[in-house]
Amino acid sequence: MNEAKTGRSWLTEAKQDINQWLASMPKNADNQLIDWQWVASLDLEHGIGAAQSQNIDLIAVLNAADTALLPTPETTDSMQDSVLSVQQLHNLLKKDLAVRDRLESIIAQCNTAFMTDFDRLIASYRLPRALAYANRRLCDEIAMLRRIGVAMGLWTIAEERRGRVTVPVLQPVAGADNRVNLDNIQDRTAQIVNGRAERRAAEREQKRASDYAMSRANLSGVTSPGSSRVFDYGALDSTGKGSSGSFGSFGSSADSAEDAQARRLADYKKSDWRDAYLPGRDLDTVMGIDIETTGTDPARVYIIDAGFEFMNMISPRPAGEPSGYCYEQGYYEAGDAYGQARLSFGVPAQNALLGNPLILDLTGIDVRDRAGMDFRLFDEWPEAQVGLLQRLEQQPYVAHNARFEHSFFMLNVAGYAESYRAGNITIIDTLPMSRRWDEGSIPDDEHPYGNNTLDAYAKRQGALDASQNERHLGLEDTHIMLVAMKHHLGVLHAEGRGPWSAAGRPGNGGKRCGKRWWA
Repeated sequence: MNEAKTGRSWLTEAKQDINQWLASMPKNADNQLIDWQWVASLDLEHGIGAAQSQNIDLIAVLNAADTALLPTPETTDSMQDSVLSVQQLHNLLKKDLAVRDRLESIIAQCNTAFMTDFDRLIASYRLPRALAYANRRLCDEIAMLRRIGVAMGLWTIAEERRGRVTVPVLQPVAGADNRVNLDNIQDRTAQIVNGRAERRAAEREQKRASDYAMSRANLSGVTSPGSSRVFDYGALDSTGKGSSGSFGSFGSSADSAEDAQARRLADYKKSDWRDAYLPGRDLDTVMGIDIETTGTDPARVYIIDAGFEFMNMISPRPAGEPSGYCYEQGYYEAGDAYGQARLSFGVPAQNALLGNPLILDLTGIDVRDRAGMDFRLFDEWPEAQVGLLQRLEQQPYVAHNARFEHSFFMLNVAGYAESYRAGNITIIDTLPMSRRWDEGSIPDDEHPYGNNTLDAYAKRQGALDASQNERHLGLEDTHIMLVAMKHHLGVLHAEGRGPWSAAGRPGNGGKRCGKRWWA
């Protein structure tokens, strides 16, 4: 389908894919049966929020609520059509939160279902992208309703860290306790996300225990050729657990600080899933990319800035490419980089009205200025998506903590998921380069998990002056990442480490879907 010619109608057309999904994904991320008829009933094209479906203008309501704090005879009459009752506000927010919880549990399972669909029953990732598109606007509506409640004096909002996520918590205002029930309009994201993590951890522990028991029963402690015990998850006692009481754990409260640090370093150096993103020894032309967003959840927030450029790790910079590119930071030198591009994107009107102080402080981007005609929304700009995808397919792309960019591309870029699954996209990540091959990143008391931020990595590799900080703009961060990567690879090559070690990989390396399940 050519989404460039169909506007938003692709959101409705995406529901035609439901039959493909229900055959391969009967349950959501919380192991509950999915009501696909309910999904088919959602108006993804025009909005799934309760206020949207009732044609309630929340911007006008918020303005009226703000004005109501200091009413005047001139404004009172004009406010009448833009006022929500306390019960209306409560009901709208309760319904929206329930819809979001239900929808996000489906979106969260789509990646696993799509990537493990080896029979290719699901041809397209269009439906998850459509669900995420509608969910972003629903999240804006939820945020607007919360802000209206603040303006009406019903509650205040506090951001609280709860386990893996930070959530907004509604707190009652004195005198408003009996006007609205806050218990059933609180955000359940932390409860849902932490619950999923606990279930996954329990499943892993169960598998480890089962594997260990199997190895003892069937193999009687046989060792592998490398003398490592089969399914060796750590020093296990007679109960199958380590001394701390959990499978594969070491240590006790009586351990010395030196022993604890030694174990921490040993664990830090162990190979893990991140190694799949490491470059190979023959890697040459790459495209570095970095995006800035209004938050961290790709199903809830917007891409507002992207920067990319190219660099050759082995061959010379192409002679025909323009030189002398000027970055925002005057002390950045283009060096071997070429093909630089910076793209700015917008947000919907409700999102802009709410503002985003955290992102403004971090990046300098004020979303309140991003709702005009000068800034198109990335998830409504198919030409920009097509152009980006074409570049991502031409050579490996590099990002720092690349899973972040990958997750946003999956739910924002038409064709990306399909191309990735087909093995046409290779991803390289400089974060595991820092973690595995840069001794300056090892854990210490200040950084118990290692210091692997882009800022720290770039400084250690001479790509960023110690007196400066990571800019948090797409192009500038891409540049220091590629400069650091090229320098790092040069050092590793000279020392015979990294890709040039005995365990190094030939070719480009990187993460890609290598096996194709069709002829």
